[in-house]
Amino acid sequence: EDERPATGASSHRLNSSAQDPADVVLSRPPWVTTTLGCFLIFTIVVDILGNLLVIFSVYRNKKLRNAGNIFVVSLAVADLVVAIYPYPLVLTSIFHNGWNLGYVHCQISGFLMGVSVIGSIFNITGIAINRYCYICHSLKYDKLYSDKNSVCYVMLIWVLTVVAIVPNLFVGSLQYDARVYSCTFEQSASSAYTIAVVFFHFILPIMIVTYCYLRIWILVIQVRRRVKPDNRPKLTPHDVRNFVTMFVVFVLFAVCWAPLNFIGLAVAIKPEVVIPLIPEWLFVASYFMAYFNSCLNAIVYGVLNQNFRREYKRIVVSVCTARIFFQDSSNDAGERLKSKPSPLMTNNNQVKVDSV
Repeated sequence: EDERPATGASSHRLNSSAQDPADVVLSRPPWVTTTLGCFLIFTIVVDILGNLLVIFSVYRNKKLRNAGNIFVVSLAVADLVVAIYPYPLVLTSIFHNGWNLGYVHCQISGFLMGVSVIGSIFNITGIAINRYCYICHSLKYDKLYSDKNSVCYVMLIWVLTVVAIVPNLFVGSLQYDARVYSCTFEQSASSAYTIAVVFFHFILPIMIVTYCYLRIWILVIQVRRRVKPDNRPKLTPHDVRNFVTMFVVFVLFAVCWAPLNFIGLAVAIKPEVVIPLIPEWLFVASYFMAYFNSCLNAIVYGVLNQNFRREYKRIVVSVCTARIFFQDSSNDAGERLKSKPSPLMTNNNQVKVDSV
């Protein structure tokens, strides 16, 4: 079989009216498929274990059950979706050098992959707005983010996510791409639709998150420099650390997904000019870099958030002793669910930002 170059990108894709997925194959050196397969296996394992740790940490520890972490759990669920179904199918395609699971599985895989990525960016946007309200509008926060309202916000995120991905089923943009062994969003299926997807599902949310975090940073700097001495919001050091943790999650998402989105935007604007200019290695690297992002958030929480890190350790011990579902690891079992997003707040560590 001849290896088709990246310039013939359209020949590597599949839709309902095209050839069978099993017939779309690439001839590549064995080390390439082995590397991609091992990379994806690592991503799947870390994704599943890490995000389950996040979910169980919030479930077990009452101090972590707050309005801010509702979005964290929702984000973990979005990351789990791809590791449970689409990624294993991509892995199968890698080792079979082609898609042999049929058209239906291809569409389901592409649909769930879209649900995961759009759900992730929408949840990251929800987290940023939550942090912005908590720090910049603290007097209104308790009312805006009551337990009931927070659950409604998360439900709204998932409804918008499904609504955003459904048009792909009618546009015919979910197709098999042999270059990345995935049934995924076809960037050149519809130029107008691709531009709309990149703008509303990536650029616009990134702009909203950037605005929220920029306002937070400005306020924190102003307070620390005593620009606003008469109206100084009170934060704990852990509040600031919690904000930094979610900011890092946002930066990693933007870095991992930006190459693929900008390639898609360029292809949609000038497909006949851009497609021949994109080397296959760059396209493949941008995809697997985006895939890798799904396993990073749990690692970030463990590294930057002491409360999550301690709970991770407790869960590992509990798994070994079969007590994961029966032991409440919080110090105060009678503590009520708090609406503040800081998981580490105590009654005796309330300090001003300038001391942070």
